[in-house]
Amino acid sequence: MKHNYIVIDDDYNSVVKTRSVAAGFQNLHFVASAANYDDGLDLILQHLPDIVFLEISPGKSHSRLSLHLINELHRYLKKIPKIIVTSKDNELALEALRYEVLDYFVKPVNARDLRRTMLRFEKNLGTAATPEPHSENLAQKIVDSPIIELPVVIEVPVQETIASGETVGPMVAYETAEAREENPPFVAYGTQQEKPLIICVKSYGDYRFIDATEICYLQADNNSTDIHLNNGEMITAFKTLKHFENVLTSPFVRIHNSYIVNIDYVSRIHTGNAVCYIKNTTTKLPFSKSYKENVDAILNSISNGNYLEI
Repeated sequence: MKHNYIVIDDDYNSVVKTRSVAAGFQNLHFVASAANYDDGLDLILQHLPDIVFLEISPGKSHSRLSLHLINELHRYLKKIPKIIVTSKDNELALEALRYEVLDYFVKPVNARDLRRTMLRFEKNLGTAATPEPHSENLAQKIVDSPIIELPVVIEVPVQETIASGETVGPMVAYETAEAREENPPFVAYGTQQEKPLIICVKSYGDYRFIDATEICYLQADNNSTDIHLNNGEMITAFKTLKHFENVLTSPFVRIHNSYIVNIDYVSRIHTGNAVCYIKNTTTKLPFSKSYKENVDAILNSISNGNYLEI
């Protein structure tokens, strides 16, 4: 029996990893994902999933993700989906117990924990009784689970390699006040496209605004990163690729120790040669085995859209 699930998380990389792990379970079927409270609530009411992976310690405060979403569901639904809480640490595990969640995972989600949770879910499926208490499991996780710190977003000094040869100053990624309140820079699967992230390259009072959708891919160069745009320009930022992996969300995915790719510019993926192609160019980016789950998630993301396979 297939069980539909939704992921509600404001961290795109976490969504990718959760989907990759869940893809290994034949009885789980991905429906959609959202990055904030309102979109998440709407998706649940629209699709009525069996399971919801809910982030309750979001990296972006304006996403308003928390356990209170469960209370809101009781206003509209007689049957509440089973909630699997995900969090960066176990600080809210005891509070989550009071909401009768199915389980509590410290991110990233792993196959072993999910397998045990799904077995317990299947065992109790179709019964009116309350699922088996799993307080001891959660208590053990409180003892054993590591605390994972979220990355700190900082300004990035950059140098733009254009014909003028001009050196520019810090690059600051930001959104308008309206976007911060209503539309985080995450494009949720199955939801309306959000406003694009705007990156400001600032140089002594000169502000250059770049739509993040213009970035095709990022390439590591020792302790700096080359940002390749769709018009052929390249900007060198003096931060590591790891930094950009932490601060960029959808549609940017890391596929190699040296590359982060914008999914929207992927025209072809050749798994045999372990390369992906960039649209309207001759550029081929390699992907490595250590990032295979991310590549699989790219394939899933593309196939879940307006897609025809022949």
